[in-house]
Amino acid sequence: MAAARGAAAGEAALKTQYVTTKEKFHAFLAAGGNAEEGEEEDAATPEECADAANGGAEEASGEPELKRRKLDDDAQAEDTQQDKKGMKGQNKSRPHMKPHSYDDRRLCPSLLQGRENGCFFGEKCKFIHDVTDYMSTKPADLGEQCYLYDTFGRCAYGITCRFAGAHTGPDFKNLVNKESETPTTSETVRNYLHKDLQRRLRKRQVTFTRSETYLRSIRTGNGAGGQSRNRPGSERAAPEPGSERAAKVEGQKQEPTGDVGVEGSKTPLIKTVGPLTDADVIKLRPCEKKQVDFRDKLYLAPLTTCGNLPFRRLCKRFGADITCGEMAMCTNLLQGQASEWALLKRHHTEDLFGVQLEGCFPDTMTRCAELLSENIDVDFVDINSGCPIDLVYRKGGGCGLMTRTNKFEQIIRGMNSVLDVPLTVKIRTGVQQNCNLAHKLIPEMKKWGVSLITLHGRSREQRYTKMADWDYISTCSRLASPVPLFGNGDILSYEDAMKARETGVSGIMVARGALIKPWLFTEIKEGRHWDISSGERLDVLRDFTHYGLEHWGSDTQGVEKTRNFLLEWLSFTCRYIPVGLLERVPQKINERPPYYLGRDYLETLMASQHVDDWIKISEMLLGSVPKNFNFLPKHKASAYK
Repeated sequence: MAAARGAAAGEAALKTQYVTTKEKFHAFLAAGGNAEEGEEEDAATPEECADAANGGAEEASGEPELKRRKLDDDAQAEDTQQDKKGMKGQNKSRPHMKPHSYDDRRLCPSLLQGRENGCFFGEKCKFIHDVTDYMSTKPADLGEQCYLYDTFGRCAYGITCRFAGAHTGPDFKNLVNKESETPTTSETVRNYLHKDLQRRLRKRQVTFTRSETYLRSIRTGNGAGGQSRNRPGSERAAPEPGSERAAKVEGQKQEPTGDVGVEGSKTPLIKTVGPLTDADVIKLRPCEKKQVDFRDKLYLAPLTTCGNLPFRRLCKRFGADITCGEMAMCTNLLQGQASEWALLKRHHTEDLFGVQLEGCFPDTMTRCAELLSENIDVDFVDINSGCPIDLVYRKGGGCGLMTRTNKFEQIIRGMNSVLDVPLTVKIRTGVQQNCNLAHKLIPEMKKWGVSLITLHGRSREQRYTKMADWDYISTCSRLASPVPLFGNGDILSYEDAMKARETGVSGIMVARGALIKPWLFTEIKEGRHWDISSGERLDVLRDFTHYGLEHWGSDTQGVEKTRNFLLEWLSFTCRYIPVGLLERVPQKINERPPYYLGRDYLETLMASQHVDDWIKISEMLLGSVPKNFNFLPKHKASAYK
């Protein structure tokens, strides 16, 4: 084995024969892997190499660098050649180009669906109705085979499909293969937002009977946390005996309200007159809720942007036991926003699936829980109390709930009162780095009725910097018993998973580790380091694009949406270092890879942290990008224009 070179702090140690310089790395890629040793310096200018290097200069933690102080006006007014270098991905205020913007002339949906009554929009329709005219300007096909047609026996996108040549007959007729026809995506994916429900949500015609019962108990001060409404000095004086107000209050006490008793409420049950209903006889008690065995499972964390349905399908295939949808805002769900409801979709292969809600008020969170309980198919609902981003934290959500215990209690008790599935909570160690709160909250959450607690071993201030505090997670695990507690943080190998299990946690949640290498679940279950080849890794990416075309569509809009999510994911996969190149196994999650030349050109290309190289990989799988294509990654990297 070759001797290891002196690795810089925070940098992974690679075998010396693979390590190279930034200039040689980009020269090798620019030459297509055919650059001679003496020609490498001429293959790319220092300016081009510096520009490319900016794409991967992310901190080992995954957090972007601190913003540099702006230069003076003269330095800022450089020519447009520097625009590309100046555009770098950030987590906020980044421009977004919608996928349908790449389709200049779109065919009317009514023609695809074969409507006999004509166009949806009538004379005001802005789409094309002449098929011949549409085909004359449609971009060339991206391939000769259509994954949807080969898999399901038909392609619902017809001539708008970017692989339409595989299933288009004479007169542009869409072909159907009766022999291989199988259920379509709409039958394999659940939790759609139906138009009728969306209309009622937008018109505020949906009733929340169970939620209102609980919320009334809070308003009257009898519900969980209701006592917090009566702050010192704000109590209303008791009415004097015999006064008009006292008589009025007494009359209100005697008047039957018909409210159903709520767990934690001091209001006694009131006998009512009327027919006996099923709800009276078969009222669901907490002990009768659906039970889920979480212990000793591998849990794929809810990952914003990258934790989409196609990615979760991949992780399920590699051995993930529990999957969870991306964080969904409860207020957007209550308003019937289709884009937010799309985060709740569940593939039929996800046998243990939950959704994660973000909110900061008991009323909206309780109503949203009741709405989901009655309209979608899930095994559990998770409360996000660990999101560190400012947009969520400043309004009191995410990590903000950890410092608002009264509201937190009301939210948990309220959601528990309307859900017929387990309620789980995801938290961090605390808000500030050296001021842990989790150990104080966990005993309380056990009383409030949570079924599972997931603890990320970092505070909000840390975000993803430093190492996760697994000693603290171990302490909290003992406090949580008998409620299962899952640990989260820095799991990138089966050795990391073994050490995590020694802390006494009930299970492990994997987040960034799954983004860097989704086959991590297989490594953990089989107890080995998988030296996966570049060809196998490309096959994994190809499977993702197939799942993406199935989920988002094979027309231009679906292809480009799949490409965008693939590019976002590639911003994580480029951090993976093949096992055969490492001097010391395993790779640690907070060690950034140095510049290295892989065992073949594709392995080197996949190690690039420059967005132009991610585009090349996407073109291998989805064809060339449109002429007006641009992409600005979520994470700090140079943009593509």
